[in-house]
Amino acid sequence: MRAFLGQLRTELRLGSRQGEQLLVSLGIPLLVLVFFSSVDVLPTGTADPLDYLAPAVLSLAVISTSMVSLGIGTGFERQYGVLKRLGASPLGRGRWVAAKLAAVAITQAFQWLVLVGVSLLMGWSPPATGWAMAIAAALVGTAAFGGIGLLMAGTLPGVVTLAAANGVYIIFLLIGGIVVPLNELPAGLAAVSKVFPAAALTEVITGSLVAGGQVEAWAWPVLIAWGITTPIAASLLFRWES
Repeated sequence: MRAFLGQLRTELRLGSRQGEQLLVSLGIPLLVLVFFSSVDVLPTGTADPLDYLAPAVLSLAVISTSMVSLGIGTGFERQYGVLKRLGASPLGRGRWVAAKLAAVAITQAFQWLVLVGVSLLMGWSPPATGWAMAIAAALVGTAAFGGIGLLMAGTLPGVVTLAAANGVYIIFLLIGGIVVPLNELPAGLAAVSKVFPAAALTEVITGSLVAGGQVEAWAWPVLIAWGITTPIAASLLFRWES
């Protein structure tokens, strides 16, 4: 336990020092929330754009930390030989993985506290009954996007992981129902989006936390499928050395 806690503190400390990852993890979701809630240019389908954007950026925060930050950080650790050394140390790979996942969970809890707090200060009034489903979706989404991040980190060079993670992040931001609801996208693009976990996660969280909203039937099966398959794929294909 002492080794695990020590590694967890290290992970959190290193994460807090990486400005570019903090920008992706918290800065971009906050910017999307504040800017687009203020200018009212998005076809959110709600009387106040904040009612849709507030839960949507919670989904974006999960993607930011679980896929982008975890993937990029792990990719460079692998490239620089850190994982090889940690795997051979008394810490062991099992406790290293546990510390990584715990750091992601703590970071996401902090993100949600900040984003929910800012949203409430801006006037957001979410229904009280939807939080359990939204949190459950975030946990499954963490598995799905964490699996994607680790899959990239464990099979690609660090620089390629950096580019790939940020590129996929932008795609998910645009077509994942985060800034523009799926029903406002072209029909073909919306149909393709529903195959991917970003749209499924956003659908569940917004459907749970938008007043009068409902979760479409396709969302949970898609999210759960990704939440199972990507961690398995990452565990099978992850290479600890470049």
